[in-house]
Amino acid sequence: MAIENLGHEYEFEPQFGLPERLPSDEFIVWQGSPDVAALAYSAFHFKKLALYFAILIAACAWPALEAGASFTAVLLAIKWIAPLTVIGLATLWALAYFTARTTVYTVTNKRVVMRLGIVLTVSFNLPFSQIASADVRMLQNGFGDITLDLKGSDRIGWVHLWPSVRPWRIAKPEPTLRAVPDVQWVAEKLRDAWTQSTGLAANPTAVTSTAQNEHREGTFMQVSAT
Repeated sequence: MAIENLGHEYEFEPQFGLPERLPSDEFIVWQGSPDVAALAYSAFHFKKLALYFAILIAACAWPALEAGASFTAVLLAIKWIAPLTVIGLATLWALAYFTARTTVYTVTNKRVVMRLGIVLTVSFNLPFSQIASADVRMLQNGFGDITLDLKGSDRIGWVHLWPSVRPWRIAKPEPTLRAVPDVQWVAEKLRDAWTQSTGLAANPTAVTSTAQNEHREGTFMQVSAT
């Protein structure tokens, strides 16, 4: 069974998160959506943009502060950058919110289905037979990303997947379940379903990382045929 793009067919969704009802021999193992805050911080880099605007505000206000100007003068110095900061951050957060609310990841006993898109909703069907491995990247507070490495020549456009795609893997896009709550538990469910469906063994592998920023590296689950 090849990778399928089932198009934007969600005007009348027969089953939540799925373009059609599951066959009688298929059932949902896990279904969920990205967490808004975790998605904003990891995929949309909200904190980095907030820091950037904070630096701009400080740079605009500094000459007035250094000259001992009044509070009103300081406000006048940042009268343009402050509204832009609010608008920019609010827009970014709204984009993360609507992305999370319209994204549904479904793991069944046979495949992974990704329902994506705010305006034009599309569905990507990823059979377990086409998944070679799955990597887990730990974020904060139990959230994380599960990246799927696909076998064969089938490719999904990076733009079509974004932000549910591994960053900087444009030549060979890797679909990613972003900002998943309780990601270790979900990874175990995916690994067990993949193993039972394919009859192949999965290799959980521990990886140590020196990264100390917001993207903490924890358990790395390698799922591959042995």
